[in-house]
Amino acid sequence: MGLQTDYTLAEAQVADLIPRWRRLGAALLAAAAALLLWPGMALADGAQLFEQHCAGCHVNGGNIIRRGKTLKLAALERENRASEAAIAAIAAAGVGQMSGYGSVLGDEGTAEVAAWVWQQALAGWPKA
Repeated sequence: MGLQTDYTLAEAQVADLIPRWRRLGAALLAAAAALLLWPGMALADGAQLFEQHCAGCHVNGGNIIRRGKTLKLAALERENRASEAAIAAIAAAGVGQMSGYGSVLGDEGTAEVAAWVWQQALAGWPKA
């Protein structure tokens, strides 16, 4: 009979654990979704893509080729390009002497770079 009691106790313990595991699974799924959808993650990817493809000419939001064509907020406003959408369009297709990077970055990468550049412009291109 002792064996039966131990078995029943084990069933009760398992039954108690099932809702806990379900809650844990739901929490992990929610955390994974938040990481995928969190804008901060895109900004981090945008920073990395900017460093790889753009920083050679646009160090700290400047422009080593044409001084007045920077990524600073005042220059973007002066050129009517003060938005993520405008920055993404330029990153994808290029403008003036700058070639487009749409084929390298893809739509998602272009959007990530544009979001990061826009945030930096709004923040005054703070030094890291």
